[in-house]
Amino acid sequence: MYHLRLKGDHYQMGVKRGKIFQKNNIIFPLHLDNFQLEHGRKSEQILKEFFPEVCEEIRGVSDTVGVSYLSFVSWMLCMGCCMYNLEDNIPVEIRGCTAFAYFKDNSVIYGRNNDLPPYLKNGSKSEIYSPLNGNRFNITTSSFINGEEGINEHGLAVAMTFVMTSLENIQAGFNSCFIVRYLLEKANSTENALLLLMKLPVASNCNILIADKNGEMIVVECTPYEKRIRKAVSMDNGKIVCTVNSFTSDEMKRHDAAKGNDYHSAKRYDTVMESFSTHIKGNLIEATEQLLKGDYGFMCQYDEPDFETVWSSVFDLKNLMIYRAEGNPRKKKFVVDSRLHDVVQRK
Repeated sequence: MYHLRLKGDHYQMGVKRGKIFQKNNIIFPLHLDNFQLEHGRKSEQILKEFFPEVCEEIRGVSDTVGVSYLSFVSWMLCMGCCMYNLEDNIPVEIRGCTAFAYFKDNSVIYGRNNDLPPYLKNGSKSEIYSPLNGNRFNITTSSFINGEEGINEHGLAVAMTFVMTSLENIQAGFNSCFIVRYLLEKANSTENALLLLMKLPVASNCNILIADKNGEMIVVECTPYEKRIRKAVSMDNGKIVCTVNSFTSDEMKRHDAAKGNDYHSAKRYDTVMESFSTHIKGNLIEATEQLLKGDYGFMCQYDEPDFETVWSSVFDLKNLMIYRAEGNPRKKKFVVDSRLHDVVQRK
């Protein structure tokens, strides 16, 4: 996993990343068909309306590596949304992540297993951003610029989980990973993030988990046509919210196109919820790590050769501390990442 720091002007942050790509001879599979190019063009207009800074960052990359900005941003906006001609495109739309947040013993803890084809593991990144006129944040990603999860200087955690979408239902808008980036950079609380999210056009099905250091936490089940807020469940003198690769609420299940082919989503959800009362106690960080390892039930014990947990994260939202296993948590140790905490303490 790469650990990059970026700060200042968005375009220049893009230039810095582009120079890294050049140095490492990285090329991009910009093989988009007409549907994807049209989706990208319309979605870029929406991205520019709501988040023009990130468009400048993308332009900094594309200018530096010498590719068409519109093709490049279209490719990025199709990720996790409509990369359906799998043999020609990366990333493959196979994702089986679990994310949760809970309040207990006056602590607010977030956890995640990021489950992907293993070829995405080596390119994964944990990055510290200090953008001009934006929040400082840590974002973890199998891509770049956008991401699957993160925490910002205000103790706000944001994460996405992928939910399969029928091709005919995909609309122009933010994909889930750009939603994560946008909220980390712009919001300072769960309430604030929710207000911003409800205004965003969403391209395809996803769950967005939002939690802050004050213990306010929700999952927003998103489709291109509607959004539904799912509140945390109170139990055992605390509360917890969890999201997997399906819609949990009965009202939204009709939008899920996976037809049950979602890498044991229901089993992973049940493991998290059932563990809250029975196992999440004492040292909460260690207990959360054990949960992510699968010690309390099925979480990451996939037997598919081309699918595994490529990283696991635990965030302590009040203290801005991160504990991460860079690889399958059953094989890799959780290591402390204090970079965001240290950056905030210095200023």
